[in-house]
Amino acid sequence: MEIGSGTGLNFPFYEHANKVTAIEPEPRMRELSLPRAQSAQVPIDVILAEAEKLPFPDDFFDTVVCTLVFCTIPNPTKALEEIRRVCKPEGHILLIEHVKIEHRFLGQLQEWLTPFWKRLCDGCHLNRNTLHLVKLAGFKVTSVNRYYKDIFLVVEAINKKQSFF
Repeated sequence: MEIGSGTGLNFPFYEHANKVTAIEPEPRMRELSLPRAQSAQVPIDVILAEAEKLPFPDDFFDTVVCTLVFCTIPNPTKALEEIRRVCKPEGHILLIEHVKIEHRFLGQLQEWLTPFWKRLCDGCHLNRNTLHLVKLAGFKVTSVNRYYKDIFLVVEAINKKQSFF
């Protein structure tokens, strides 16, 4: 499953999946993604849904992909709870996100700019600490790679939850 698929820029990169379910909360973005979904190498269903209210049963997906979406999700904690719910035990979570920088001056600059940036860029929070939220949600982070002065993170995690079967 891909969270917040936007216009489907990731769709050509899905090569080794049997099927992808992409969710997108904005109707216009979903419509723009449909041609890319139709020309993808694997079947892709694009569903109008919000990350905080995923319309899927528990333990449904093997892998969840999030690319530069947690900055705009209104309730990232609830979205991570939902991802944890629909992802199978030991399932993979793959994230590419921009985050608050730990540098004293630059981090403070992000704090100062965020209220203005949110209005300009569709609710984007420059100052989100998504890695911290992922850990708090109960995922086991297995890999973190930092890029461009630690602004961008590539995070791999596993859904460590009990299976009742």
